[in-house]
Amino acid sequence: MNNTVLICGNTNKALAASVAKSLNMPLADAKIDRFNDGEVNVDIHENVRGKDIFIIQSTCYPVNDSLMEILLIADALKRASAGSITAVIPYYGYARQDRRPRSKRVPISAKLKADLIMVAGIGRIITVDLHADQIQGFFNIPADNIYYSRIISDDILKSGHERCAIISPDVGGVVRARAVVKKIENSHLVIVDKRRQAPNKAEVMNIIGDVKDLDCIIIDDIIDTAGTLTQAAKALKQAGAKRIFAYCTHPVLSDPALDLIESSEIDYITVSDSIPLTAKAEKSTKIKVLPLGDLLAETIKRVIGHQSVSAMF
Repeated sequence: MNNTVLICGNTNKALAASVAKSLNMPLADAKIDRFNDGEVNVDIHENVRGKDIFIIQSTCYPVNDSLMEILLIADALKRASAGSITAVIPYYGYARQDRRPRSKRVPISAKLKADLIMVAGIGRIITVDLHADQIQGFFNIPADNIYYSRIISDDILKSGHERCAIISPDVGGVVRARAVVKKIENSHLVIVDKRRQAPNKAEVMNIIGDVKDLDCIIIDDIIDTAGTLTQAAKALKQAGAKRIFAYCTHPVLSDPALDLIESSEIDYITVSDSIPLTAKAEKSTKIKVLPLGDLLAETIKRVIGHQSVSAMF
């Protein structure tokens, strides 16, 4: 670890500090601010020649500024002769734009972002719960996607749910939900079948599986406007669910998410700190945070020590 340097942008300094604390290391001295016209200004204040650098930064709101910070930090490090540069991007923004649905005239933004990251000089990325695992294939460098499901499973076991249904809010999330089912005895998988009418709008159709008189635990990667989540909770309640909880890795929480959550059938939602909560979200009685710092720190240790990352899961 003597040759390792941690550096963070402005998006999520609390998470970066948590990772640094877990590794018993300081964050590098660097100035990352703005010129008067809004351009990002990066100045590294310590020697990084030959060092193994880890940039810790989620590409969440403001998404484009967050991405530019990563790219410019990487360019500064490359020009300062850093030995290796790894981008730790817990929340990979633009991940939902990973294909051209029905050959529409749209960009594949997740791929373009991957190209920019590689051109900037980054040699490895670490992400958490990518929206689509195949995004790893957009990179020609090592890409480690780690899974929050390990933390979720541990928390569910501590909560003492004797019998529960693990819910995938759509067909695309089945693999994620099944990973939790494998860890929880006396649980089974249930799928919410929905039809999406427009972006950020979802209509729940039916419940596939038994939820009557059971605690239902919804597993999802991103909670944005919370429309899918709250409609799924309503359908589960109508199907006889006893209590409803949710675990969502990335709390984007765009309007009107908080209002929908507060008035929903959900008892509470657990999220990671991949994206910092707003002041309003922090005051919510239905949202709690399970931090990622230790999991990311363990991943960094394994990368530095040339150990298996997949063995963690």
